[in-house]
Amino acid sequence: MMMDNTLSVGDVARRSGVAVSTLHYYEEKGLIQSLRTQGKQRRYHRSILRRVAIIRIAKQAGISLRIIKSHLEKFPTREVSPSDWQQMSSEWRAMLNERILSLTQLRDKLDSCIGCGCLSLRDCPLRNPEDKLGEEGPGARILEEERQS
Repeated sequence: MMMDNTLSVGDVARRSGVAVSTLHYYEEKGLIQSLRTQGKQRRYHRSILRRVAIIRIAKQAGISLRIIKSHLEKFPTREVSPSDWQQMSSEWRAMLNERILSLTQLRDKLDSCIGCGCLSLRDCPLRNPEDKLGEEGPGARILEEERQS
């Protein structure tokens, strides 16, 4: 390890608990940035450890790398501060609460569906949600209309 404020990719991997290949992937996706030595070796500022920790936490919560990246892009050249984290986690909390509500509603629909056992294409909101054409009866409505034109 160098004596300045930089860490090698191996040091970051050991300290963050993330594989070297994962760090390379995060860099390829624009989530983290490295500096290069004259010998083309990657070096990371020590603040990268917090950024990698944020990525790991967000991924564990099921947040996509695309969303993580959009939040981290707000501070590309500086360390993520506690207030930055507070703002990100608040936005992610709202998104996760929506997902929890949606999954709870799906679970409750599954319970009633398992109770009836029909899985009807005509009536089941899980198999055929928001089916407007089905209200007109069986058959291919759109194709019939196209032929008549």
